[in-house]
Amino acid sequence: AAQAANFPFCTIEPNTGRVAVPDARLDKLREMVNPKTVTPTQLEFVDIAGLVKGASKGEGLGNQFLANIRETDAIIHVLRCFEDDNITHVEGSVDPIRDAEIVETELMIADLESLEKRFDQLQKKAQAGGDKEAQVRVAVVKPIIEALKAGKPARTAAPDPKEKDAYKQYQMTSKPVLYVCNVDEASAATGNKFSDAVMKKAEAEKASAVIISAEIESEVAQLESDEEKKEFLESLGLEEAGLAKIIRAGYALLGLQTYFTAGPK
Repeated sequence: AAQAANFPFCTIEPNTGRVAVPDARLDKLREMVNPKTVTPTQLEFVDIAGLVKGASKGEGLGNQFLANIRETDAIIHVLRCFEDDNITHVEGSVDPIRDAEIVETELMIADLESLEKRFDQLQKKAQAGGDKEAQVRVAVVKPIIEALKAGKPARTAAPDPKEKDAYKQYQMTSKPVLYVCNVDEASAATGNKFSDAVMKKAEAEKASAVIISAEIESEVAQLESDEEKKEFLESLGLEEAGLAKIIRAGYALLGLQTYFTAGPK
């Protein structure tokens, strides 16, 4: 029931939804075991308003939106990859690479400011009191600050896995990223020049990317039966809904695993 409108900042308060992770293995086990209940793994998605240039300085309620992003485990960039003169764009043109870079830049600026404020205090603790925890954090934070100053996200300066806790609590750009290319209906099965550019960007960054059509997803959501949905998707050359692709990609992005336990019928 999230509101969607043809103007910037239609979304102010985050919209949150929980979804079950589609898993054919679980369906098969259900048939074999016939349990009383089946509880699939779930992911929580938080729809946050798009950031604009200057968000790190508070533009467009940027501070509020940045706080929402800090609470997530991963970031999904939903990028406009279609042209339509009837739908406005805050930058006045369609360029998904530019849009992703605007968001990433604002997150990096906010990360850098946050880290620099803490770094001097951490360094003093590490040097004066011999605080071992502070020493670990200094060793983790210093290369991250250097990476951010060089225009690179924090995840490019990932520390030793043992120091991961000290690392993750500071930065938004340390979070894993998934790019979602929102294309027009005709490009849902094949992609287009915009999604091709995003795919190349994701590959270069060793990130994940999927192609969906929000227009198709809205139509699928209105169909009642699974059979109707399947027939509709097949008529468009699609094997499954885009939502399923996003859920699976998000599941993999977080490095999650599915565990099955046997129980009474």
